[in-house]
Amino acid sequence: MNIGTVQGMAYRKRTQQSAKMAAARAAKERIRLESTAPECPPTMPELRRRIVITDFDFGEVTHTIELYRTGRIDCYRATADGKPWHERIGWAKVLEGIRKSFLRVSAGQD
Repeated sequence: MNIGTVQGMAYRKRTQQSAKMAAARAAKERIRLESTAPECPPTMPELRRRIVITDFDFGEVTHTIELYRTGRIDCYRATADGKPWHERIGWAKVLEGIRKSFLRVSAGQD
């Protein structure tokens, strides 16, 4: 078997595959252009979420966390009990902050 032939076959195969991929990309683009444009998401309200936590462990204490709209859909400007908490924070970090804010209390005896 001639090495030049093997290399030539690989080159032809790649060219055929490239043509198939180009045709598939063109078809996908044609479908995208023919379909209707996706509807833009509605404008989010200024106050997006309010979390009210009532802790009964050491008397009744209530905390309110409010999450406001920011320039990013996945981030919030957060206040805790009316005081600024974070200028930009994600939902997972909010939950982590809540979890870490409360003391661990032993189960005790009934």
